[in-house]
Amino acid sequence: MFPRRLLVAWLAGARGGGLLALLANQCRFVTGLRVRRALQIAQLYGRLYSESSRRVLLARLWRRLHGRPGHASALMAALSGVFVWDEERIQEEELQRSINEMKRLEEMSNMFQSSGVQCHPPEPKAKTEGNKDLEDKEQPWEMVMDKKHFKLWRRPITGTHLYQYRVFGTYTDVTPRQFFNVQLDTEYRKKWDALVIKLEVIERDVISGSEVLHWVTHFPYPMYSRDYVYVRRYSVDQENNMMVLVSRAVEHPSVPESPEFVRVRSYESQMVIRPHRSFDENGFDYLLTYSDNPQTVFPRYCVSWMVSSGMPDFLEKLHMATLKAKNMEIKVKDYISAKPLEMSSEAKATSQSSERKNEGSCGPARIEYA
Repeated sequence: MFPRRLLVAWLAGARGGGLLALLANQCRFVTGLRVRRALQIAQLYGRLYSESSRRVLLARLWRRLHGRPGHASALMAALSGVFVWDEERIQEEELQRSINEMKRLEEMSNMFQSSGVQCHPPEPKAKTEGNKDLEDKEQPWEMVMDKKHFKLWRRPITGTHLYQYRVFGTYTDVTPRQFFNVQLDTEYRKKWDALVIKLEVIERDVISGSEVLHWVTHFPYPMYSRDYVYVRRYSVDQENNMMVLVSRAVEHPSVPESPEFVRVRSYESQMVIRPHRSFDENGFDYLLTYSDNPQTVFPRYCVSWMVSSGMPDFLEKLHMATLKAKNMEIKVKDYISAKPLEMSSEAKATSQSSERKNEGSCGPARIEYA
């Protein structure tokens, strides 16, 4: 007991502060290093990102970490410029929701016989607790275009000035495999889509086959060109005879916002293809559900007109490019045979490249219509 009292007295002594003084000095030194490091990181991100980009990044970090103790690793990963695949990869549930939408639409295909002004596709039935209230407030679909092999609807997105669009169409002169492959092969798209400025795969996920892509595209004059950074994943469901492609916007540290383009941060797209018979026989139906926020200053009806006219135009260009590839035997990669999970070596090479460069490029880049 006596030595312990001496030790306590020595630690609390005023002569030089003893061990407590040494510990205090060490704590100040370590704290100073961490503060200095935090300031350096802040200055780095201040140079790389605009003010709006930093706000978006911090908001995403807060949403990830809020109420989740022990997730400091996610914060460190974001600050070190690492893309967090665990948070951003497209899950099986997202693919399955798109497939289920196609099945429900097929079950109610008799609605396409109507020539009325308005026609309402089936609403999603499966609701989770997190989005039930939001879905309950969704507006009904309004028919915008009604042709024999092309139906286009739109509906307002609750709480915004934007619309969500849905297309149901049919082609009978190309195979589902050809259409699917041409849509994915962006090396070929650079040849037939004059609006493309840049297409690039940034990073691939070896677990799910998801890919992060950077796409820069012209917008109608006098608007600035837009760029998209988003994750996509495709799947071929042999059992249900369907192909599905899902995409949504993300943030990636390798692609900071550029003053040359307007970054589109809100974007979602789901494409489902149903062959009439098989993947290699002519004829299929497709369902495309799409929304984005192009961040224009034009009124809502102007943006709606641009999208409503631009979407059919793009799909017809995609169709004609598929016909051209078929008739001229242009080599297009077969994405149905080359499963995403079999790309591990290419994915690793791409991932390493993205770590070495701010804009990690790899070839060939692949992307689909947004």
